[in-house]
Amino acid sequence: MKQFVVTPAAGKRLIGKAIAKHAAIIKALKKGTVVIIAGTTNGYVAEEILKELDQAKEFKRDHFYRGITRPPNRPTTSTGRSPDESKFPGDVIIVKGVYQNGKTIFDVVDNLKEGDVILKGANAVNLAQKRAAILIGDPKAGTIGASLPAVIGRRIKLVLPVGLEKRVYENLDDLATGMNAPGINGPRLLPVPGEIFTEIDAIALLTGASTSLVAAGGVSGAEGSVWLIVSGKPSQEKAAEAFIKSVVAEPAFNF
Repeated sequence: MKQFVVTPAAGKRLIGKAIAKHAAIIKALKKGTVVIIAGTTNGYVAEEILKELDQAKEFKRDHFYRGITRPPNRPTTSTGRSPDESKFPGDVIIVKGVYQNGKTIFDVVDNLKEGDVILKGANAVNLAQKRAAILIGDPKAGTIGASLPAVIGRRIKLVLPVGLEKRVYENLDDLATGMNAPGINGPRLLPVPGEIFTEIDAIALLTGASTSLVAAGGVSGAEGSVWLIVSGKPSQEKAAEAFIKSVVAEPAFNF
């Protein structure tokens, strides 16, 4: 058994590297469409997938987000959006392995078909439920509102990359009932169906090792970090150690 501390930024990179090796993603990249909806975690996902396609130079994740959470002394708009979206590059749309620069989910969602994949970040994950939920600021439920008809109506696969720092323990439906009640201020909450993909899933996919979250927190740049124990065959533990050490120095996301 080995123990590791993983910062949120390193976790995002772990998730990105593993999703680039996800079987459903690889298949869709060859024959269909992959939609990576803008978000901070998905910025790392997009970089790693585009790197596999040798198209990474065409993408920069600096402004690859819509709603974000910042400290109270550095506020966003009332819906969590950046005050200046002039540099927003669009979502990452990849059709048969080719990046369609400048397009968004809204441009392609009606043409998606079974076998295609949508990747959408989340704001809360309940590990016991194996479910995630998304904060909603848009009156039409934003990008997830556009995605769900395709996910439910046409069986488009929805993958939800989400870091362990976003874990919650109460029932997501109960939380949503409270947050979405009439008269409540602030964002709404939408639990969604889909495959959650955390650092635990990333390590399992790339190494076969089992991972447990045992502690969390830190200071001096380790805020939001998670303490993981990894166990498996010696070869799996060695692979997991190499995998985690390759991202341990990932710098914090800056805005």
